[in-house]
Amino acid sequence: MIGTILWGIIGGAIVGVIARLLLPGKQHISMLVTVIVGIVAATLGGLIADWIGVGDTKGIDWIRHFIQIALAILFVWLADRMFSRRRTPPAVPAR
Repeated sequence: MIGTILWGIIGGAIVGVIARLLLPGKQHISMLVTVIVGIVAATLGGLIADWIGVGDTKGIDWIRHFIQIALAILFVWLADRMFSRRRTPPAVPAR
């Protein structure tokens, strides 16, 4: 049980960092948010992979990892859009 939780946290952190590296452009979120998003994406991706029947195969579970990374890319992008510190000032109408 403890081992599963620890591997989920470690694997999720790795998935989050990979997603951040694969996402084009600069993300304006902290590494903590990236790791948390990665943990959520890895957990949800593992559940989806189990649900569709590809979560546990003989060898490396490539489809599960692809699902996890794809979700992490989506979640990092969403987190960047929601929690970004950069704020553009409102447009001033021309006179």
